[in-house]
Amino acid sequence: MKPTDEEEQKLRLYNGDFSQLGLAEQVMKALIDIPFAFKRINALLFMSSLQEDASSLRDSFLQLEAACGELKHRLFLKLLEAVLKTGNRLNDGTFHGGANAFKLDTLLKLSDVKGADGKTTLLHFVVREIIHSEGIREARLAMESGTSPSTSTSDDNANGSLEEDGDYYSRRGLKIVSGLSTEMDNVKRVAALDAEALSASVMNLSLELLKSKEILSKIAMIEEKSGFRHSFESFVEFADNETIFLMKEEKRLRSLVKKTIRYFHGNDSKDDDFRLFVIVRDFLVMLDKACKEVGASQKGTNKSRSNGNGIPTSQSIQQEQQFPAAIDDHSDSSDSND
Repeated sequence: MKPTDEEEQKLRLYNGDFSQLGLAEQVMKALIDIPFAFKRINALLFMSSLQEDASSLRDSFLQLEAACGELKHRLFLKLLEAVLKTGNRLNDGTFHGGANAFKLDTLLKLSDVKGADGKTTLLHFVVREIIHSEGIREARLAMESGTSPSTSTSDDNANGSLEEDGDYYSRRGLKIVSGLSTEMDNVKRVAALDAEALSASVMNLSLELLKSKEILSKIAMIEEKSGFRHSFESFVEFADNETIFLMKEEKRLRSLVKKTIRYFHGNDSKDDDFRLFVIVRDFLVMLDKACKEVGASQKGTNKSRSNGNGIPTSQSIQQEQQFPAAIDDHSDSSDSND
């Protein structure tokens, strides 16, 4: 709405009847008589938006710090360890065997590697490997704390076969693994953020504060302690403290993200954005899907056994049937063991 320099000059030089001007010109004529009127308006806009913008940045920073912590979640790290061990087992004797690390991008390829039946994926394999041990771990922790996992089939399991015990632990473990996505909720939230946009928002606040300080200095030179000047001085002091805090937080969290990236990708990583969180978010979506499919498979197997139509086979035998020790195409399907 600000008039051009030419329009402003014409309004300043107009000495005719004020009522002969159009409504818009009358408003502009009144405004340009106020020193730094439009700069004051910009300052008021900054005053009205700072608290909401700062609150949004604080929330994003809290999510970012929490997300970095969630990437060190015990169960997530255990999944990564299981993926590494599985890859080494399948690549034993090849150039890719014996690796001690892999890039997280590889997690998104686990569903591409199929088992002997053409349906079971390597991610299903990893999930089935880990849920049993997680079920046993939960039961052990419950015993150590003096409680026992809630189940309606505990008495049956006490007298059942080893295979039935294994199914029980797997069901408990599946529930734990299925909950990982919920426990890493901040990772998914941060994956939707833009690292550059966050930095730009903090920088924009700093620039707006600088403009506010400049206009305050000019106003202080031409007017005494007016209501506007008093309110604006209080605001600039608050904005200065808020902006300094946000700039320090942005710098601290940028360093934390880099450390987190180096933790997973090593010192040679050049990633300095939120791509790591995007990868993990997409993996968690795949993990949820795999857990649901494994759960459905368990129910189908149990139903078949209850009808007397199934032949009991241990989990390890089922796994070996789908992924025998040598799989030629695995080394071509993943660069995880570079």
